[in-house]
Amino acid sequence: MSFFLIKNVSIVDGTGRALIKDQALLVDDKTISWFGPTDAHPPIDPARVIDGNGHTLLPGLINCHVHLSADGNPDLQAQVKNDTIPLATLRGAKSALRGLFAGVTSVRDCGAADDIAIELGKAISHGAIVGPRVKAAGRVITMTGGHGHFIGVEADGHDAVTKATRAEIKRGAHFIKVMATGGVLTEGVSPLQTAYMPEELLAVAREAHNAGRRVATHAIGSDGIKNALRAGIDSIEHGIYLDDEALDLAVSSGAYLVPTLSAVNQIAKNGDGGAMPSWVVAKAEMVMEKQRESFKAAVDSGMRIAAGTDAGTPFNRHEDFWMEMKLLVEYGLTPLQAITASTKSAAENIDSANTVGTIQIGKIADLILVQGDPTQDISVMEKVKLVVKDGEIYRDEISDPLFKSSALPRISLY
Repeated sequence: MSFFLIKNVSIVDGTGRALIKDQALLVDDKTISWFGPTDAHPPIDPARVIDGNGHTLLPGLINCHVHLSADGNPDLQAQVKNDTIPLATLRGAKSALRGLFAGVTSVRDCGAADDIAIELGKAISHGAIVGPRVKAAGRVITMTGGHGHFIGVEADGHDAVTKATRAEIKRGAHFIKVMATGGVLTEGVSPLQTAYMPEELLAVAREAHNAGRRVATHAIGSDGIKNALRAGIDSIEHGIYLDDEALDLAVSSGAYLVPTLSAVNQIAKNGDGGAMPSWVVAKAEMVMEKQRESFKAAVDSGMRIAAGTDAGTPFNRHEDFWMEMKLLVEYGLTPLQAITASTKSAAENIDSANTVGTIQIGKIADLILVQGDPTQDISVMEKVKLVVKDGEIYRDEISDPLFKSSALPRISLY
């Protein structure tokens, strides 16, 4: 049973409230049992105390868009095609561990072939491997030849997409991922292409919602975004061509934008190296500036934003969630808003707000310590020194300065 105190820290609780200094927090058997001023903390054996002086305590981070079975290889489509199921599964386990060590305690996997992400989530929850808790879509639902067909099930028309949605739920999907437009990483497909028609998206949303599942949609082009919003889909992934009508629909429906700024940014930043297919680089460069404009418009409109990186896409690693937070600030959020998008709002978007996403008594003890004040300098999110998930310590550079993130997790002494 976990029982320890973290003291002498500032707390950013994830709710959007300002940083609170000189705080302490007690973890008792997976949950947060108390927090308040350090000088008022309950009596506790000094051997069970972590002194976080100079650090800030936050909720564990939540990445709303990852692909665990990919690892940032320059040619994602080729990697998926060439991987066997065992190799992709092992790659996914490594990706999960790297994300956890970087402070990501929950992820939403937005598409993997062969139920790999669903099974990885089960293995983590059963304690067979170490990683963040996983909400997985399973296979994406896409039109014949559509974006992501290499990690998806191809279905066309109302009846076929209805059956495909039901099938993914049967296979254990926690939510449904559907492709409303073309994308950057599928050869021969334009990002602006409108894929599923409104009646097809309506069928997907209806079946998912009837089964208590949320729906996320890959949507880049304006018409596809609006088709998805009119269908009642819960989150727009990427959302690069958001016009005023789309933003009005999103705000009125309460849909989330998961902007995945890192994905296009990393492709464009590494495009000169020659490692990626030229068609990938060309499409990313085509949409990059528009993504910045649309994100700023979404912020100004009041659209709900939840952080996600699209980790696994080219040069976009699972341990680099901090880069997405930095881009969120660079493109228009305040540091505090970026933290909220990565905690409370992200928890709402993955349907886990009752248990994680904020520092509150009774919630699961998913916690991280970073060196410095992220509300003043978001780049300190790279400096994660302590990671707690389900009340268990997986990374500790406070009590053990020689801890290396590449090491295997060890049993906590606390």
